[in-house]
Amino acid sequence: MDRVVMPTQNPAERIHNFKEVALGFTPSLALEEASRCLGCKNPPCMAGCPVGVKIPTFISQVKAGDMDGAYRTITIDNNLPAICGRVCPQEHQCENLCVRKVKLGGSVAIGALERYVADWALDNGVMPEKRDSNRFKVAVVGSGPAGLTCASDLAKAGVNVTIFEALHEVGGVLVYGIPEFRLPKELVKKEIAKLASLGVKIETNVVVGKTIFVHELLDEFDAVFIGTGAGLPMFLGVKGENLSGVYSANEYLTRVNLMKAYEESSSTPILKGKSVVVVGAGNVAMDASRTARRLGAEVTLVYRRSRAEMPAREEEILHAEEEGIKFNLLTNPVEILGEGGKVSGMRLVKMALGEPDASGRRRPVVVEGSEHEIKCDQVIVALGTSPNPIIKNSFKDLAFSPKGTILADEDGKTNVDRLYAGGDAITGAATLILAMGAGKKSASSILNQLQSAEK
Repeated sequence: MDRVVMPTQNPAERIHNFKEVALGFTPSLALEEASRCLGCKNPPCMAGCPVGVKIPTFISQVKAGDMDGAYRTITIDNNLPAICGRVCPQEHQCENLCVRKVKLGGSVAIGALERYVADWALDNGVMPEKRDSNRFKVAVVGSGPAGLTCASDLAKAGVNVTIFEALHEVGGVLVYGIPEFRLPKELVKKEIAKLASLGVKIETNVVVGKTIFVHELLDEFDAVFIGTGAGLPMFLGVKGENLSGVYSANEYLTRVNLMKAYEESSSTPILKGKSVVVVGAGNVAMDASRTARRLGAEVTLVYRRSRAEMPAREEEILHAEEEGIKFNLLTNPVEILGEGGKVSGMRLVKMALGEPDASGRRRPVVVEGSEHEIKCDQVIVALGTSPNPIIKNSFKDLAFSPKGTILADEDGKTNVDRLYAGGDAITGAATLILAMGAGKKSASSILNQLQSAEK
């Protein structure tokens, strides 16, 4: 059997709304796709899951109609399955190792099935189980994927957890970075509500390193986990980046997703460009491009390599193409042009691919005499992010790498006793599921330390 294709919104309709593009499996489609799983005795797919979900087990439970059992199986290892089922890059992880991938109709749609089970649980009010509370107190700094996972695992074990979030809403990149059409915010709220059911306390509008300091948290709590992510945007470093109409993708998406800046009544309205250029080709670039399209713009994505090297998920690239995003590949900006202090265009050069660089991708080199200009009234730069230096500047005892990431071992331990870190704060910008894996490892390490200290 060939892989079941998930239904999606029609491209001509969805470019005018922010409703979810991927519509999810119906019960019959989920059963059909689950029936494709071969139930391997030594399942290679599990080796590709950063949190170790027991994939064949939960899929067999879906086939048997045991949805509650399937959900319990998934959430032994994954605390945010409704989110992971939507935005985790399964095609590069679990599904990439599925034995059906090459000659047997394509990999089993593991992510779509995980989403189906998780949505069933949310619709039916299924809540996680926890042990009785103990005397331990742990602070979690940041409420993104790493922080939420660490907090959930600790709370399930009976630890009294308090999350400190800098913004006014909980969820980190899940609420400010990923657009509604990929990840509905109501769903994120439901996932976070499960934390409240475990007794987790959440304090918003608290900037650790400004409002309160790490050493104060270490005085008050038995352990502290830092999962502050990587929210500091990178820029091109070319002339014209200070013109009105130039945004980092981080600011653009935060203002649209979190602050609803596209609404006429917004107190912080955002420029709605008519001709928008997005620089970059990762998932964030796709999110920014597709958001600008929904705000009425004609959008061109500029990337210095070819389509084969684009780091975004294939699904996101295909959806962007369907929505009319133009790809200007093997092209690189050298200047942003302006008139009257506002963006009016961009000067570009053509690129050719040379020898592979440290990433394994062929290094782009400038084609001599290829400089040219295009018209635009807005530029969104999506070249990646690095950790915000607030904690680095406010807590000198903690060791950092030259890139500004926190130094921690594979269990999340830093050089400071009882202080742990994980996710993008130690790796730089990476995937949601890798951040969750780091949160799980740190939670386990914290529990071991707390239990050892008690003996």
